[in-house]
Amino acid sequence: MFRLVHLSDPHLGPLPAASVRELASKRVLGYINWHRNRAVVMHGDLVLRLAEAVKETEPDHIVVTGDLVNIALPAELEPARVFLETLGEGPDVTVVPGNHDAYVPGALVRATNIWRSYMIGDHDHHGAPTWPTLRQRGNVALVGVSTARASAPFMATGYVSVPQTTVLGEMLTATGHDGLFRVVLIHHPPIRGSTDWHKRLIGGSRVRSALKKHGAELVLHGHTHLATKMSLEGKQGMVPVIGVPSASQQPGGSMPGAGFNVFDIAPRKNGWTLNLTEHRVVKPGGPFEVVGESVYELAAAAKAETES
Repeated sequence: MFRLVHLSDPHLGPLPAASVRELASKRVLGYINWHRNRAVVMHGDLVLRLAEAVKETEPDHIVVTGDLVNIALPAELEPARVFLETLGEGPDVTVVPGNHDAYVPGALVRATNIWRSYMIGDHDHHGAPTWPTLRQRGNVALVGVSTARASAPFMATGYVSVPQTTVLGEMLTATGHDGLFRVVLIHHPPIRGSTDWHKRLIGGSRVRSALKKHGAELVLHGHTHLATKMSLEGKQGMVPVIGVPSASQQPGGSMPGAGFNVFDIAPRKNGWTLNLTEHRVVKPGGPFEVVGESVYELAAAAKAETES
């Protein structure tokens, strides 16, 4: 059995001091939003308590699907790396970026330089990660897709390109032939209508087409700050598409309290058994509790034939 833990959208705070020059962009809107809204519901030691609760589950691997920071100030990036270190070392934690990590042009480059060891694929030996990334851990393939790019004011869209989804399809086919359990990591949910128009994934149809043609066993996303269980058509059947609440959301408001998901992946004859356990903080100051459990029986991809 392989245990995978998913968390997302920690939006680590508080915001550091920013210069007038740094705020002379879309950042000023995010700065105001933080102090008016997010600082009220995303504060304190909750995200650190979540990290401790995650480690208590003894995962084989942890994935973080973006939005580590808020407005991608240079001073936000190093504390985010320190937070990742509380979860584990680069080979044990996989990160894909979100739109807040690419808040303004150039921000994502700076972020990936600092978070590189958590983003690179197994074959990215030099420089920045090449998207999509691929990491194999045990019998699990972790395929990281980047939807992060700077967007216009009042927009939180993501984008995925034709070249990236072409390589995504190739990776899904190859890892399926190798008999691996394929997990696609993506910040924006690739399901039409799952977010407001100004938060949508541009190019999401390309991701859906890749899943339908090449297959996958699981898609994990963030962005919505909601605990959602949806599905998309895949090559071998329906693919679970699972979202998770923000890792720093205080309970008691309009959004669910901070949470993380634990996936236990086990092979079975002609397929896989996937057990999902949802952990969430329900009361202010309270512990993380198990609030839901689900079981998925998934068909395996056809392995490549070997020559005799």
